[in-house]
Amino acid sequence: MFTKNDVVRIFDTVLSSPGMGETVKIDLKISRKNVLLLSHVIKEGIAAEKDGISLLSGTSKESLSELENLSEECLQKAGLVELNEKLNLLGDTSKQ
Repeated sequence: MFTKNDVVRIFDTVLSSPGMGETVKIDLKISRKNVLLLSHVIKEGIAAEKDGISLLSGTSKESLSELENLSEECLQKAGLVELNEKLNLLGDTSKQ
């Protein structure tokens, strides 16, 4: 059985493989619901990384920043920035 450190190292190795840094164009059509879900998953994944409990713990700050930018871009294109902010505020107040 793999330990968490083993899995993080394997994941980091895959991300470091030749060609993984190349830019690809993706024509993606998804529902607004899935844009919100994707944004939430990215946010939660990055938050877990900052707490050190994620496979992303070995990921560079630049890559995490690119993921955040992708999330924001998707929200903007779907016209969901304001709704997402309000949902985040609701989520923050429910944790108190």
